[in-house]
Amino acid sequence: CEISDITINKMNHLHQLHQHQHHGIISSSSLTSVTNANLSSMSIASSMVPHAGSPQHHQLHQQLQILQQQQQQQEKEVIYKWIQELNNSSTRESALLELSRKRDSIPDLAPLLWNSFGTVAALLQEIVQIYPCIHPPVLSAHQSNRVCHALALLQCVASHPETRARFLQASIPLYLYPFLHTSSRTRPFEYLRLTSLGVIGALVKADDREVITFLLHTEIIPLCLRIMETGSELSKTVATFILQKILLDETGLAYICQTYERFAHVGAILNKMVQFLSREMSARLLKPVVRCYTRLADNPRARQALVTTLPEALRDDTFQEVMQQDSSIRAWLQQLRNTLDPAGSQLQQQQQPNASAAAAVAAAVNNALPGSGLYSASS
Repeated sequence: CEISDITINKMNHLHQLHQHQHHGIISSSSLTSVTNANLSSMSIASSMVPHAGSPQHHQLHQQLQILQQQQQQQEKEVIYKWIQELNNSSTRESALLELSRKRDSIPDLAPLLWNSFGTVAALLQEIVQIYPCIHPPVLSAHQSNRVCHALALLQCVASHPETRARFLQASIPLYLYPFLHTSSRTRPFEYLRLTSLGVIGALVKADDREVITFLLHTEIIPLCLRIMETGSELSKTVATFILQKILLDETGLAYICQTYERFAHVGAILNKMVQFLSREMSARLLKPVVRCYTRLADNPRARQALVTTLPEALRDDTFQEVMQQDSSIRAWLQQLRNTLDPAGSQLQQQQQPNASAAAAVAAAVNNALPGSGLYSASS
């Protein structure tokens, strides 16, 4: 068959290319590009062969499978090579770049990283070696990009079910907290904070009680609240999402509503978030803010406080335009209003003036919740 001859010729050509790559004559990326192009053309040729059950067709199908397996093996070897290069300071930067770029397309990259000798230590070395650059804030864009590539790989480990527990057992999130403590608004620091938040966000996204328990014994809540107050819109969004996921866990909700100080701190920051959103509308930020309020309202004592401290903008039509565009925000906000005021009358009657919003939060929460204790691990 003429088409089969063409395909076999292409396969012979690819075999020669594999040999050249093995001896370093051509690069791995060039080989992958050529292989994909030839596989595509051979697949088209294969589809044109008549008599699907013929010996020629069966032979061609087997040859294609062999070639695809060879390509997959070659790609695995490239990945293994990059992981090995993480242990070499002279090749680490390029390996970080390649692995972080392709992390979403590499199956089980997280177990490979975690179980490879020295790899996690190399990633942590990338993190700790820039600590001197954050106080005073002299971090360069190049340094920020490099450490963020390492953080992206740690996020991969944090999100994988096989490595998440060991990631927590090693207390790796604590290595990121110095980055969350920074306050510089320059782009390198903002990128660093956002990527660090992404690692924590990947942890809480799994809805794992073990993750929430770990985080409650750290300073993640005050760190998130600080970023919610002072960060960029995207950083605010991720930090609020983390707080939302903590609240959605029963342990997290009970922890925040356990004392006056904790609830008052969270309530004051959420109030500021609503004020910010009333000036700069953002549906992606408003959604987790409303979800935090609806979840707080599930606690009886917090619900009692929210009746008088819920921001006016969540009671009136301030966010009407966003609600029309996003039905989920409308549904959550309506649920919040119904929870706080089933009769539909008390919210407006008990509403506090804007000028005394902070005082209202303090007074209402003080009456509803017991005092003493902020975010101590023993509480």
